Amino acid sequence: MTKSELIESIASQHPNMTKKHIEFIINSVFKSIKESLQKGDKVEIRGFGSFKIREKSSKVGRNPKTGDKVNVPDKKVPYFKPGKEIKELLINY
Repeated sequence: MTKSELIESIASQHPNMTKKHIEFIINSVFKSIKESLQKGDKVEIRGFGSFKIREKSSKVGRNPKTGDKVNVPDKKVPYFKPGKEIKELLINY
């Protein structure tokens, strides 16, 4: 599902709200999540899941084209852990 499909879905469930208003709310939620993660905070949405940043330590990798060793620096990657309700929903699907 894309963001525009999400907006359409919510708009069909709430005909009294404009798509612009729904888009503003969704963008605000996503912006808040991004800002929290950028600060290093964990974001938990009960019944859905949690977002956090994981730190990957540096390692020696390999260039697949040439086979040469390459140093891969430390990095931070986003991680999503689904909540219990989402896990159960997908298991029973």
